[in-house]
Amino acid sequence: MHRFLLFFLVSCCFPASSYGQQQKSRPNILFIAVDDLRPDLGCYGNDLIHSPNLDLLASRAVVFRNQFVTVPTCGPSRFSLLTGRLPRSQQDLSNAIFEIRREDSADTVRPESMVEQFRRNGYYTVGIGKISHSPDGYIYGYTEPKGNELELPASWDEMLLDAGKWGTGWNAFFGYADGSNRNDRKKQVKPYEKGAVNDLGYPDGLTASLAIEKLQELAGKKQPFFLGIGFFKPHLPFNAPQKYWDLYEEANIPLTPSPGIPENVNMESLHGSAEFNQYQLGEERASLSQPLSDGYARKLKHAYFASVSYVDAQIGRVLDRLHELDLDKNTIIVVWGDHGWHLGDDRVWGKHTIFEWALRSPLIIKTPERQTGAARDEIISSIDIYPTLTELCGLNPPAGTDGRSFARLLEKPRNKKWDNVAYSYFRRGITMRTPRYRLSRYFRNEKPVIELYDHRTDPYENHNIAAEHPELVEKLMPLLEKGNTGLYKLSD
Repeated sequence: MHRFLLFFLVSCCFPASSYGQQQKSRPNILFIAVDDLRPDLGCYGNDLIHSPNLDLLASRAVVFRNQFVTVPTCGPSRFSLLTGRLPRSQQDLSNAIFEIRREDSADTVRPESMVEQFRRNGYYTVGIGKISHSPDGYIYGYTEPKGNELELPASWDEMLLDAGKWGTGWNAFFGYADGSNRNDRKKQVKPYEKGAVNDLGYPDGLTASLAIEKLQELAGKKQPFFLGIGFFKPHLPFNAPQKYWDLYEEANIPLTPSPGIPENVNMESLHGSAEFNQYQLGEERASLSQPLSDGYARKLKHAYFASVSYVDAQIGRVLDRLHELDLDKNTIIVVWGDHGWHLGDDRVWGKHTIFEWALRSPLIIKTPERQTGAARDEIISSIDIYPTLTELCGLNPPAGTDGRSFARLLEKPRNKKWDNVAYSYFRRGITMRTPRYRLSRYFRNEKPVIELYDHRTDPYENHNIAAEHPELVEKLMPLLEKGNTGLYKLSD
């Protein structure tokens, strides 16, 4: 049992009213980003998953069950989170967005990041691992030596990664237990690995160890800190130590409830799993024409689940140390997944769609004063996290953001005034999620371009009812159009 359990038994309250009084009393921020983590956790209702540390955190935190990212791919999703802004151009949908915006000198083009604002207001900021897009926060290509330019140059006092035997961040990101990586092996690798190693045999174990060391240093500083930790798994390749694979019986792992193409949907709304198929030694190639075999699908889900359990254990190590150092009494903890992932759902293996599978991800927030868990069903967008954290810490609201603070949802059991809508963008489409519906509009030639799903009767978005209910489309379309920030002409 992790000593993290003691954190919840003995932690004391930090009154909300004292937020922002004096700099030394402002709460710290521990922000944990997990790559490609869909809400497959015990606290989100998956009873098969072994996620004891995140479930324990959730038992004393607020679990947001309907949090949606703005873009279903790593770089732009994180850029949107860190700036609190919806995409405004096609560049904002590119994984190169941090590099693009770094080269823009005008403040109107390069908005202030969440981390930059905390730093400007007296916080000591440390990033470890993948917080922006690059695995170590520096700009360079997959096969290039590590660069010396930060993706967020004004944000970090320190930006760190222990790349271990892999040498560079990108090699570690695609690393295997023997020290090799997808880059050097020219994609002649499998999309999974059961490693005969301990937790330090993969990069996320080193990231947790580095974070534990850094917490010791931060505990001695006379200023609040913002510590961002970015874990790689369960991003491809689905690699984890064998002990996490051994937590599961592969035969008991269920297949997707959405094995086919959704009804009344054009194939252009989906994709052929190109990222997954880059792992060229996989036993089967994914495609929209037919699903993978049941046996291989279970093996891949087994690998994904093992990777989730591995990263859960690393998060537990960090939270243990937070408590041991007595920092938990004045630290806001945030765990966020940068987007979801299709595990064979709709015959897709990957993200990169504007379906629920790719857009919904975990969001768990623990404030020091909270001692009991709660779950919220309001629709939350990832752009709302930035203004929420600044409010909780007594900072001025960020300028020029599209997000709304949901700080009041952390305490009040009900709030009828909350605007329950989240917008997302990809594949030349805009989608809007409300408590009951998902409405999507694509700006393309292939028909149909309108998709409507009723989550009350169709929670897996298997049946597009737009043609059957034009009156609903007409009613909802003006709200969808509010989310078009200039990406597309509505006449297209």
